Amino acid sequence: MKSLGLILALIFAGCILSKAQDYNTGIGLRGGWFNGITVKHFIDDNKAIEAIASTRWGGYDFTALVEIHKPAFDVAWLYWYFGVGGHIGFWDGSRVKWSTADKPYKVLGVDAIFGMEYVFNDVPINLSLDWKPAFNLVGITGFWGDGGAFSIRYIF
Repeated sequence: MKSLGLILALIFAGCILSKAQDYNTGIGLRGGWFNGITVKHFIDDNKAIEAIASTRWGGYDFTALVEIHKPAFDVAWLYWYFGVGGHIGFWDGSRVKWSTADKPYKVLGVDAIFGMEYVFNDVPINLSLDWKPAFNLVGITGFWGDGGAFSIRYIF
């Protein structure tokens, strides 16, 4: 949890130094197979970093991503985005049927993300829908394709 606090502090400190296309920073909830919180901060007009802290299987997963945002379908305030990053997770092996270990375990891996985001012009809210596949390199290794989620963020 101390690492998450440090990541969030760095993101907020960067708010003063950069300007994004429609907003600088958004903080909100992420719901899907992994539920948690999301913080997205623009470091350039079309580049953002996103930190996700989520829960699943009696444990936690922390993800950091770098994303590229592009206008979508010539619709004002609508963007598609893609990016890459990594994750680390700490889960309870006794809470999942596919684990052979009845003990806590760690995973470490790489992530991709593909999504759409809509920024409301009149209220400080944005909505996004994404798919975030991952590949665990350490721990329970393999491809995880169930990382999709819907997020709602307060933006400033």
